[in-house]
Amino acid sequence: MTSKTRILLAEDDPNLGSLLQEYLQAKDFETVLCTDGDKAFKTFSKQQFDFIILDVMMPVKDGFTVAKEIRTINKKVPIIFLTAKSMKEDTLKGFDLGADDYITKPFSMEELLVRVNAILRRTDQRQTGGENKRHFDIGDFVFDYDRQLLKSNGTETKLTTKENELLYLLCLNKNGVLERNYALNAIWGDDNYFNGRSMDVYIAKLRKHLKPDSEIEIINIHGKGFKLLVN
Repeated sequence: MTSKTRILLAEDDPNLGSLLQEYLQAKDFETVLCTDGDKAFKTFSKQQFDFIILDVMMPVKDGFTVAKEIRTINKKVPIIFLTAKSMKEDTLKGFDLGADDYITKPFSMEELLVRVNAILRRTDQRQTGGENKRHFDIGDFVFDYDRQLLKSNGTETKLTTKENELLYLLCLNKNGVLERNYALNAIWGDDNYFNGRSMDVYIAKLRKHLKPDSEIEIINIHGKGFKLLVN
């Protein structure tokens, strides 16, 4: 029997916190609610959790402080920030602290659930494939993440930093969907329109690099993101 995923939810608004807790529990997540940052960190220190959802603006300790403290004792547990702000500086700060995603209030329960499940799928893939995996076989190609190299039949292509990061995320999600907004926030730090156009350019460049192997495709998944397919 598979044990339930345990979520630590820190939200100082009692109404929203209770609604989120009830919704997540209805979706089969065991959810513990804390109403301030200090309680959240103390609870995390004493119990085992698989996922963290942190409101940024909380009394006693804000979400950023809690995340920083959590990362001193656990580098891997996924973290989503909830915030009423939409400032780019806050988004960047969240990712600098090791956040996996960032969602701005108001948001729908369904949107939160989709993001939680997407992160859990990526986490499972990293665990089964090795979190520190740096080399990937992609058809006729070998991708060396640390050296930013794509190798095939004796030839080497030096990737730019963004090409390298984007291909890395595609490889971690190989044959699954890499969500567009997640990739934008993880690599560009912001999922705005202009960064989205920039990512499309880099996707086109990666397709060109991988074109010599006809068994490899990077396809668009409408409204969601991209999928690296290796036949």
